[in-house]
Amino acid sequence: MTTAPTPTLPTPLTLAQVLRIPVLRRLFYAQLVSVFGDFLALFAVINFLTFHLDASARQVTGLQIAYLLPIAVLGILAGVFVDRWPLKPTLVTSDLCRSALCLLLLLATKTWHFYLILAAISVVSSFFGPAQGVAIRGAVPLHGLRAANVLMQQVLFGMRIVGPGIATLIYKLLGPKVCYLSDSVSFIGSATLIATLALTRTYTPPSPTDKTGQTIPTDLAATAADESSPAPTPKTGFASILPDMRQGLSFIVHHAAILFVILALAAAMFIIGCFAPLIAVYVRDVLHARAGIYAVVAPMIGVGMVFGINALNSLAKRAKDATLVYTGLIGIAIGLVILATLPHIWSAILGNLVIGLATSGVMVPAQTLIQRETPPALMGRVGSTVLSVIFTAQIVGLVFSGILANWIGTRGVFALCALILVLLTAAGKLFAEPAPILEKTTSQL
Repeated sequence: MTTAPTPTLPTPLTLAQVLRIPVLRRLFYAQLVSVFGDFLALFAVINFLTFHLDASARQVTGLQIAYLLPIAVLGILAGVFVDRWPLKPTLVTSDLCRSALCLLLLLATKTWHFYLILAAISVVSSFFGPAQGVAIRGAVPLHGLRAANVLMQQVLFGMRIVGPGIATLIYKLLGPKVCYLSDSVSFIGSATLIATLALTRTYTPPSPTDKTGQTIPTDLAATAADESSPAPTPKTGFASILPDMRQGLSFIVHHAAILFVILALAAAMFIIGCFAPLIAVYVRDVLHARAGIYAVVAPMIGVGMVFGINALNSLAKRAKDATLVYTGLIGIAIGLVILATLPHIWSAILGNLVIGLATSGVMVPAQTLIQRETPPALMGRVGSTVLSVIFTAQIVGLVFSGILANWIGTRGVFALCALILVLLTAAGKLFAEPAPILEKTTSQL
């Protein structure tokens, strides 16, 4: 009796291969331009508040919360509209609105002006982020999603390293208004690039085989939904919003693997949120060092992230996304334990580097698993929920880091976070193990 051959997944795409996809390449360029502009504007605002308006540490932290809070609050609601609205107009309009809002920074003179403007920009961004995720899912085959996420995350992580220095230099040489104008222009550049794209919500391969003759799997359960095509039986009215929100949340709650990786992302972002204010205190009070050491220690998280995401795509091509998420959570815990138990400069550098490496092992595989497991019709709602959870976790980290540090000290906070990550990993392994990808036929990819 002849048995049917077991279906196998195609070899994961490399960064160079996903960059050859025209849609993703232009989305990458658009991301590069707009993120650089964002760093210029944000650091210009922080510098202006700190050195011209004599803002307190609480006011500067409040500025970050004002930027994060709208996405945390509106994320789930925004996803409902992203799943309904045409994709390209949503992305282009979001960029143009943010460009106009950046110009308002030229008129800002008081702290609350900056709060309101950055909050308004964040409201618009709550629609752009999920829409960009939908566009990536429609442009890239499933076996290229991890490489695509690595590529897009490189922009964010890379800017964590070079952004502050470049932004501060431009601010000192040319002043804050040039930074604000540059951010406005960057959004126009992003909108121009996106406007040239033909975007779809579901990936369809260009041909049955690639250039090497290898079969490319197709999605037989869905057809490409070109943005020029009308959506089938669109819902209207405010009453239809709540059912759509419930549908997205129900999918997440009843999909154990996705629920786990969202919690994993939240945990990782909570740690990063805690680190922003606490690492400087750690350097001062635990290491008894000065600003020069802080300038060396703090960027190690960004350095670790950049190295980590590149290592993922080159050394862990065949590793399961869930396995990488578990490993990443444990890796963050190890980095925290190093900081909590070894009060030395070299160990602080090592601990931050390990945390950065491990964080990339959570973020990229988690995003990839979510994109792979989520039906195209729910991508906006699920993606916006993920953003909402991530930003909420960062806000909680910013708010509670100081409170926890006053109770148990910075080393105690790091130890407590490590314990939480270990417990979360154990719970995920026991209750949220995703079904193997190969249990699905390749026709579902």
